[in-house]
Amino acid sequence: MKFALIKERKTPPDRRVVFSPQKLKEVVKQFPEASFKVETSDIRIFPDDAYRQAGFEVAEDVSDCDVMLGVKEVPLPALIPNKKYFFFSHTIKKQPYNRDLLREILQKNIELYDHEVIVKENGHRLIGFGRYAGLVGAYNCFRGLGLKENLFELPKAENLPDLQALLAELDKIEIPNRKIVLTGSGKVAHGAKEILDYLRIKQVEVGEYLEKDFDQSVYCHIDVLDYNKRKDGEIKNNQDFYKHPEEYESNFLRFARSSDIFIAGHFYGDGAPVFFTNEEASMPNFRIKLIADISCDIKVPIPSTIRPSTIADPFYGFDPVTEREVDFREKGAITVMAVDNLPCELPKDASEGFGEMFLEHVIPAFFNGDKDGVLERARMTQNGHLTPRFKYLQEYVDGKLNTVENE
Repeated sequence: MKFALIKERKTPPDRRVVFSPQKLKEVVKQFPEASFKVETSDIRIFPDDAYRQAGFEVAEDVSDCDVMLGVKEVPLPALIPNKKYFFFSHTIKKQPYNRDLLREILQKNIELYDHEVIVKENGHRLIGFGRYAGLVGAYNCFRGLGLKENLFELPKAENLPDLQALLAELDKIEIPNRKIVLTGSGKVAHGAKEILDYLRIKQVEVGEYLEKDFDQSVYCHIDVLDYNKRKDGEIKNNQDFYKHPEEYESNFLRFARSSDIFIAGHFYGDGAPVFFTNEEASMPNFRIKLIADISCDIKVPIPSTIRPSTIADPFYGFDPVTEREVDFREKGAITVMAVDNLPCELPKDASEGFGEMFLEHVIPAFFNGDKDGVLERARMTQNGHLTPRFKYLQEYVDGKLNTVENE
């Protein structure tokens, strides 16, 4: 089977790739029946010559390959009919801006495998860039703190060569006495937690965090039942919350009154309570002044996240009284970091980590008859039609639904 590493063509440019040259050598060593061609690229974090030196063909034309491996959406004119494609299509939530992409994929008889739905049988994701979003998001959080309060200046992560260089910059700063609340239980939150632990910020439990002040920086890592409660007062489990979010209300305000910084690394499901309202954020006892919203869901569930920010300009301010954007340094403003493509700031490490997961969980499925169903679950389209698992997208493809962008 012949695979291609395709050029990333989306704007703004994305320097990530599915496999580094070294990881690609590991792939062909483990699976000699796999061959690879690399589409030439002037933006990829690993230059063409690095792949050539590793023994791989680099070419302008990869149309003789069977499986195309990319990261971000492929522009419509670049799609090659009758191929298998792997990339993040950003269509599974019926995102309106990519409806035409899914239509074109169906029209060109392409088999689409979305990285986001490469999952275990229980639905847990097998691959992704979540850890790197968490790492960079937490780093940006402290960069924002330094700029907002004129404490220190950290360089942009995108200007650093790798994760080790990023950590070396953190070694140069001292974090003032702040209380930090971190939400989430997945790879994003654990990536952010790595940064907090690297900075030797003390982790404390919920009760102690809410009741005490400290003479050093501390953080509290909370899950859904810490910041939501059933309306009837019953105490159940996480699964009950996931199945019946409408029966819950937010209990986050107690953290908002106790925290200076909020790092949002959670996954937000439709129908779940919002964290807080603009009215609550404008109250004198609402203490949070910096929100690193790694999850970056616009307006809901965090109303201060009024738009995504960018790698070039990652911070903006939100005035909860006027509900308008202001300068992030303005007195009374909540500083917001809501970059929605954070892993792009660490393209080398993110690519290497992604390649490890792809080699472990996806490549074997091509050569073992897909015995664990990994490819079958991730296949969104086949023979010009949506597969049964993704039939729910048919009305979206047909243009019969009013969709809401949630990216």
